[in-house]
Amino acid sequence: MNIRWCFLFTLVLLLASCGADQNLKRGEKYLALGEYNDAANEFKTAYQKTPAKDRDKRGRISGKQAYCWERISQSQKAIASYRNVIRYKQDNVETHLSLARQLMKNGNYKEAAQEFQLVLDSLPDSELARNGLKAAQTAPQIKQDGSRYTVKKMDIFNSRRADYCPMLGGDQFDRLYFSSTRNEAQGNELSGITGAKPGDIFVSEKDDKGKWGRPQTIESGLNTEYDEGACCLSPDGSTMYLTQCSTDPDYPRYASIVTSPRSDAAWGKSQKLELTRDTLSSYAHPAISPDGQWLYFTSDMPGGKGGLDIWRVRLTTSGTAGVENLGEPINTEGDEMFPAFRPNGDFYFSSDGHPGLGGLDIFIAKVGSNGRYFLEHPGYPLNSQGDDFGMTFEGPHNRGFFSSNRNDGRGWDHIYSFEKPEIIQTIKGWVYEMDGYELPAAQVQLVGNDGTNLKLSVKGDGSFEQVINPGVSYILLASCKGFLNHKEELRVDEVMESTEYTLQFPLASIRVPVLIDNIFYDYDKATLRPESKTALDELVKLLEENPNVTIELSAHADYRGSAAYNKTLSQRRAESVVNYLIEHGIAKDRLTPKGYGKEKAKTIRKKVTEKYKWLKEGDVLTEEFIKALGDKEKEEICNQLNRRTEFIVLRTTYGMFDEQGNLKVQPKKKDTEEPVDDDAFFDF
Repeated sequence: MNIRWCFLFTLVLLLASCGADQNLKRGEKYLALGEYNDAANEFKTAYQKTPAKDRDKRGRISGKQAYCWERISQSQKAIASYRNVIRYKQDNVETHLSLARQLMKNGNYKEAAQEFQLVLDSLPDSELARNGLKAAQTAPQIKQDGSRYTVKKMDIFNSRRADYCPMLGGDQFDRLYFSSTRNEAQGNELSGITGAKPGDIFVSEKDDKGKWGRPQTIESGLNTEYDEGACCLSPDGSTMYLTQCSTDPDYPRYASIVTSPRSDAAWGKSQKLELTRDTLSSYAHPAISPDGQWLYFTSDMPGGKGGLDIWRVRLTTSGTAGVENLGEPINTEGDEMFPAFRPNGDFYFSSDGHPGLGGLDIFIAKVGSNGRYFLEHPGYPLNSQGDDFGMTFEGPHNRGFFSSNRNDGRGWDHIYSFEKPEIIQTIKGWVYEMDGYELPAAQVQLVGNDGTNLKLSVKGDGSFEQVINPGVSYILLASCKGFLNHKEELRVDEVMESTEYTLQFPLASIRVPVLIDNIFYDYDKATLRPESKTALDELVKLLEENPNVTIELSAHADYRGSAAYNKTLSQRRAESVVNYLIEHGIAKDRLTPKGYGKEKAKTIRKKVTEKYKWLKEGDVLTEEFIKALGDKEKEEICNQLNRRTEFIVLRTTYGMFDEQGNLKVQPKKKDTEEPVDDDAFFDF
């Protein structure tokens, strides 16, 4: 009888062991493919099927479990599994190092310090253990000290799954792109990596009252059934760079960086960006430098410091060139990930290799006087014991959004807002066509008497924004092909609070008549009224800023009254304006007065139709057109539009040539190989 029960018990053990081996084999396969969630579940089942007396095997399986839980930020489960490894005496130095790092993520700083010390007793040169011990010893005080940052969880963006790597876009930072594994993501299968849907890019938009809307899927070729992760935008917002991780049942997952163009307000199908010819490394977490010349990214390719490193590659018109590792002090033996830039040039990244509060901490790299980076830890609550990463900024201000898995037992990432009050002085400007629309093709040159010399790009709404320094005098020159230049000057004083200086840059077209608004005459006379002075002084300034321009100054009347009388009156009015300009220093031979009377009825441009919906672009306000309206109020509006003063550019080469037709001022010869900026010269 005893023999029978012994045989049955042995048979059960053999069957259980056989089942455990099958789960173990499947787990190994998933692990090789990087599908950590599926692998962890198989290892968990294998562990449960393995008899308790088979301590060695249980210990080895626990190590595999722990590694998988660690990879998907399940720190509490990882800690339990690492403790099992130690309990079953299958531990080594790496076990204690990994356990210590997971204890940091759980806020168990005292116990983590003990584990780091155990590692240092065996490996005194371990950078990770040395930095880890320092972090465990200093983290409680850093949390107690706090900082000026305020952090708030953004429920409007978050779901019950992972929401991470926010990126602000739009001319007014009124769109937020981010990655999410929520149920609305494409595809029907769950990811073997996370156990949730593969990630997609979602977008939330602000309404007119500044309130964020519910995130929406992007209905275009941007998202696929695969994982779409961390993204960034080119400085002009026309290209999205994002991380994509495709699925192959027979090969490991390798992340790659792809690009998607924006056309007609929609994102197009993504295309892979070739960074190197290495096909066995991952490339992820793209970030574009503020000048648009460099792409920063995360990779595990050979040649790094260890773990994941941050690299950069130059962006050229013909593609990418010259991959560089950022080296020290950015990269460590740990993982450095999620690069990001603040528009002022400060470089942000996340690391678990530098001393922090646990998990991935956000660090700021600033350029010192010696040209090298020095690192700054922004403290708590921007950083926490969890993973903190994926910064995005609202223009020059130290506010925006980031992602963190703090206080989430399952390790899901969520989006948080952040703000650090600081005194920032900025210029906010708009470049637009006189009597027309914004000019996104324009460029603004900013020159300061502190040596500042910058070319600023203009956004789609014609705006630009730039941080400026107190105690500096600036000159700004806006230019655009087909338009006259416009210059503004600004003196920046010391202030006690953040200040935004607003400047307007209306550019005059050299192709179509330009309305001079707010020119008033005495009734039935050519005498300029005092309230015309402001507009005329602006015209004087325009002509001084564009000394090579000659103009025809024209005055127009409505159809009422005789043609001869209207023409004579309008000629006298045009001459009154010209005389004012001459009196204020504009050369007479640059000005041609012309009175047209009612000969040239106004042609309606698109901008006018926004105010008067009953007019169409291209309408000509002739007498016949006006009388056909059959509405006295509309007729009077049309007559007011016809009674106008305009100018049109005749020449743009005045004073540039001598009597023999040669240029008076020859281009400067370059006596060095250094590039010379001859676009503009300013005297302070």
